Amino acid sequence: MNPLLNVDQALERILADLQPLEAETVSLPDAQDRVLAEDIISPIDLPPFDNSAMDGYAIRYEDSADASLDKPAVLSVTMDIMAGSAPDGQLQPGQAARIMTGAPIPAGASAVIPVEDTDDDWSKGEGSPLPSSVSLFRGLDCGENIRLSGENIKAGEIIMKAGAVIGPAEIGMLAGIGRPRVAVIRQPKVVILSSGDELVDIYDELTPGKIRDTNGYTLAGLARQAGGIPIRLPIAKDTLDSIRALYRRALSINPDLLISTAGVSVGAADLVRVVMGELGEIDFWRINMRPGKPLAYGTIQGVPFFGLPGNPVSTMVTFEALVRPALAKIAGRSISQRAVKATTVDDMRSDGRRTYARVTLSREGDRLIARATGIQSSGALMSMVLADGLAIIPEGQTFVRAGSELNVLLLRTVNH
Repeated sequence: MNPLLNVDQALERILADLQPLEAETVSLPDAQDRVLAEDIISPIDLPPFDNSAMDGYAIRYEDSADASLDKPAVLSVTMDIMAGSAPDGQLQPGQAARIMTGAPIPAGASAVIPVEDTDDDWSKGEGSPLPSSVSLFRGLDCGENIRLSGENIKAGEIIMKAGAVIGPAEIGMLAGIGRPRVAVIRQPKVVILSSGDELVDIYDELTPGKIRDTNGYTLAGLARQAGGIPIRLPIAKDTLDSIRALYRRALSINPDLLISTAGVSVGAADLVRVVMGELGEIDFWRINMRPGKPLAYGTIQGVPFFGLPGNPVSTMVTFEALVRPALAKIAGRSISQRAVKATTVDDMRSDGRRTYARVTLSREGDRLIARATGIQSSGALMSMVLADGLAIIPEGQTFVRAGSELNVLLLRTVNH
């Protein structure tokens, strides 16, 4: 019998087969959480003009040099500059311009004094009469409270690189430079296949011997979380004709990735590997990991294919270890897996395969503490509901003593 394939070697082989998908152009509101396919170069300075960071008065800073509460500097007010307006004229020595936050700085001005440092009272509300003069109660430095043109971004500067994930801040920046559309990596279509005479959909009545297809829904959620577009197909029966028909239907959708669950073990009804051999090529089968040993990977008519085990926990663990990085690569996302080190409080056992134990995580002082979620059966989906991460027991290690430090593959952000 061939030795089981190491998880790292399996992932290396998978990633070597895959390339990011092509780009598509989408409207800016539809670009959130998508992956940039181009460097973004700003065509303009931001801000595009010098503007006020405060409601107050634009002045020549020299005119405030000796100003204090006891001896205010008094300037004549010659302009009223609202946000969105373009000031006409230039401040002369001894003059001030009432100015709103974001409004352009008039020529000749070199500082803005906040209204609270003057004798003006803007509590009268918007549109209050322009005073003929204003008293300044403190001195200002040159440039104080002025946002300079281009201090955020210079025209010609690369502000986002291809491969960046577009979040709300990036959406705002793209809007600021006037980009209504942007090139992003196309989201991969992930077709999810379930087979088994024992499976029924969530809308069907449970009869003796039947269970609901949790894996199809779980995988759809995982694929969507990883940036894919999941497409679930109806459950196939445990016959070669039914499984062949399911796979032909899946291929007609022109998917970017196929994921099946169950049917890749050694049981009499495990027919997925047979169909894979007929329609495509199996690169490898059986991984040195627990849970999840019976896993097949290959291509079907050129489409990457994962045949995941049927037990719910095995399905999720193999997705996290192997499918998520693969999906990240074709989606143009970072393939690095989020991992931390944590100290165990429980003794843990393994059969010598690389073992992914479900744990909760909590912070105690400067240490992250891992606690087993309880039952570690590959059929106990509740252990994944409870888990913050997967503590990894290395190959060849059958016992981990409490107090040991292990790498933990994160399943969710841990704030506690």
